[in-house]
Amino acid sequence: MPHPLVSVVIPTYNRGYCIERSIDSVLGQTHAHVDVIVVDDGSTDDTRERLQRRYGGDKRVRYFHQDNQGVSVARNLGLSQVKGSFLALHDSDDVWKPWKLELQLACLERVPQAGMIWTDMEAVDADGRVVDPSYLRKYYSAYRWFTTDQLFTECYPLPPLSFELPPQVRTPQLYVGDIFSPMIMGNLVHTPTVLVRRERMEQVGIFNVNLRSAGGDFDFHLRTCRLGPVAYADVAAIEYRAGAADQHTWPSSSLQPARNFLSTIAPHIEKERDRIRLPERMIHSVLAEAHEWIGASALEAGETSEAREHLSKSLRHHPWQPRTAMLLMSSLLPTAAERQLRNIFRAAKRVGKSLTGKAP
Repeated sequence: MPHPLVSVVIPTYNRGYCIERSIDSVLGQTHAHVDVIVVDDGSTDDTRERLQRRYGGDKRVRYFHQDNQGVSVARNLGLSQVKGSFLALHDSDDVWKPWKLELQLACLERVPQAGMIWTDMEAVDADGRVVDPSYLRKYYSAYRWFTTDQLFTECYPLPPLSFELPPQVRTPQLYVGDIFSPMIMGNLVHTPTVLVRRERMEQVGIFNVNLRSAGGDFDFHLRTCRLGPVAYADVAAIEYRAGAADQHTWPSSSLQPARNFLSTIAPHIEKERDRIRLPERMIHSVLAEAHEWIGASALEAGETSEAREHLSKSLRHHPWQPRTAMLLMSSLLPTAAERQLRNIFRAAKRVGKSLTGKAP
């Protein structure tokens, strides 16, 4: 393959202390033809000054600033500035392995039918120590429904590369297939590992800014998978910084993310049920989980009417749910008694949060 330009969109907010490592991991790629688009979502720290001092004379790095409007709006500004034949999505606190882009470009050359590719990830702590070398399946609970072989229809050895993969990477495989149906069960794609062909990106469009609190990533990846085959390289190509205090993955309340998850999958289920190759029991299961997530979150937020509505709907989709039935009963209790069941609400929230890969 020639050396195509890869545009890398990095949204950031108050990450001046770590964003340079993220950018450097892009500039240090073995595939060097990169275009870095940093979108500062209204940072109040020294992000602008740090980037100007470090990269002000580097034409590979372009900096844009906007008022604080959320990560989806920031990513959309980045998408509007893409010059490359490929789009890579990145986060300002994660670090790429130096061979990430070369690996993914070689894979997409091997499987031209795939419009997007993503990879596994290492989880690292604040000191950079690896706490989990293969974190993807733990982070995204939708993987519990499928083995990798069930998700994809084709499997190949990784293509020849100009570098040696680390010795801990054992017989990595490249998988290809149409995973629109499995994605209905929850997100399977981790955003900072993604590389998308420009043609597919233009078909998908922009991130949904109405899903500001959380859920824009899942919606974008679901629409990407809806348009045709995608690929997965079973190797950890990024370091994901787990458990950091400044991560904006989840707001203090999970009610809006829960609503966002249901509003993402429900229209597809309603309008494209004939295309979704999943048994009815799985459709009912994911809808039951989605309604339970909303119900439990609404109950904790004091929205008892909304809680009753969604907990009842959850039980209609899957009647044998003792915990959900208990939550519904508790919504009818006086406030003092309801508080005694708060630990049950939190357990239900944990189930829901993992649907889109946002660990509590």
